[in-house]
Amino acid sequence: MEITEVRVSPIEGDEKLKGFATVIFDNEFVVRDLKIISGQKGLFVAMPSRKMKDGSFKDVAHPLNNEMRQKLETSVLGEYDKVMAQEQQEQTPEE
Repeated sequence: MEITEVRVSPIEGDEKLKGFATVIFDNEFVVRDLKIISGQKGLFVAMPSRKMKDGSFKDVAHPLNNEMRQKLETSVLGEYDKVMAQEQQEQTPEE
């Protein structure tokens, strides 16, 4: 299963939540609402989840092994970095 597209929507105003991502696999399957979070060791990707009756959260979708988790996180954070750099470039006045 290959990641064929990643879309990132950065958000402002939240100290920890930096944005959301949508990932498309094999041009056939989409997973929405991955969260880009700023943690103690830097940015990481949290899987989409839902709140359970007991107040805990359970992932709706998640990788089954570390290799896929790393591939997913690298793709999402790479796209986030590109989007943020592009936004910064657009905000910087030209001389």
